[in-house]
Amino acid sequence: MPDDPAPQPPGSPTAGAPLVPDHAARRAALRSLLVENGVDALLVTDLVNIRYLSGFTGSNAVLLVHSWDTRSSEERTVLCTDGRYRSQVAEQVPDLRAEIARACAPRLVELAGEWQLGRIGYESHVMTVDQHRALAEQRTGLELVRVPGLVEQLRMVKDGYEVDRLAAACAAGDAGLATLLERGGLRPGRTEREVARELEWAMFEHGAAGVAFETIVAAGANSAVPHHRPTGAVLATGDFVKIDFGAVVDGYHSDMTRTFVLGPAAAWQREVYELVRESQRAGREALHPGARAGDVDAAARDVIEAAGHGEFFVHGLGHGVGLRIHEAPGIAKTATGTLLSGVAVTVEPGVYFPGRGGVRIEDTLVVRETGPELLTRTGKDLTEVG
Repeated sequence: MPDDPAPQPPGSPTAGAPLVPDHAARRAALRSLLVENGVDALLVTDLVNIRYLSGFTGSNAVLLVHSWDTRSSEERTVLCTDGRYRSQVAEQVPDLRAEIARACAPRLVELAGEWQLGRIGYESHVMTVDQHRALAEQRTGLELVRVPGLVEQLRMVKDGYEVDRLAAACAAGDAGLATLLERGGLRPGRTEREVARELEWAMFEHGAAGVAFETIVAAGANSAVPHHRPTGAVLATGDFVKIDFGAVVDGYHSDMTRTFVLGPAAAWQREVYELVRESQRAGREALHPGARAGDVDAAARDVIEAAGHGEFFVHGLGHGVGLRIHEAPGIAKTATGTLLSGVAVTVEPGVYFPGRGGVRIEDTLVVRETGPELLTRTGKDLTEVG
């Protein structure tokens, strides 16, 4: 597999992606899971899950998704928010009934009781103990049932719209990094913070609505710290500079890491860089539907361990990415699940020599039957800057 495969041709899974997400189809898929779990409805309290299922982006909302597979399923699927978002909910979610209340979860539980729905699932990985107690004390006759992670299960596999938005976020990151380099923004004498802020601004210039996470710029010995936060440390000739960053477009996140050398690379730098690049290639080649996540991690980790540096690869190989920067599935030694077609993941091996320097190379990809679809396009050859 080449480091930079050609873009997917017309007719590929991402070609002709819909211009808008199909929230109704997502809710229909969720209903099947609700039936499997024996609940009449799901009280969705995670705001990211609410956005996924309805398109609503306000800061206060609860969604009640009815499980019956009839017309009434949409009629009794209700989004509740407060008065600040009255106009926004009408614009963003015209296809669902809206309730306006400050305390949304109690209002929707009250409504479910009026409809005599019976068993109501709730996101127990999101709801607090106190929130649950308050709902239970309403005495509506409903049974509250723990059903954690159902929407996240659906979110693992990206539809065409989502891949299109992920690709746009990755393109903003690629373009931002290219602009930083073209402008000479990565050079000795600058601080890590200066480089990070310039890169972030460049991503905004190329269409990002936000940054996916605090940009990591780690120079010299700091590059051996996997999640170093940029400081006033000054970049110097001979440094490894590790840059881990991402953009957000329409709520979807990109994630990419590239490592550079300021000036001519030393022999040890070339050696460790090539090792990580080969490890990353092995991890990418292991991505296919049905692959065990632990086996994908092993494919990349074995390369580094065979070189005698296994102790310096100190984190998992990757993670899912989408409406959150870290989503299911995780790709690590202990991961047990299998990958599905359409899952978007990162592959990001690293070798970190404490006090000396480190390398990480990371891409965002989509698992496909025909081989992984690479969304981050920046090349992975060792780049000597300056």
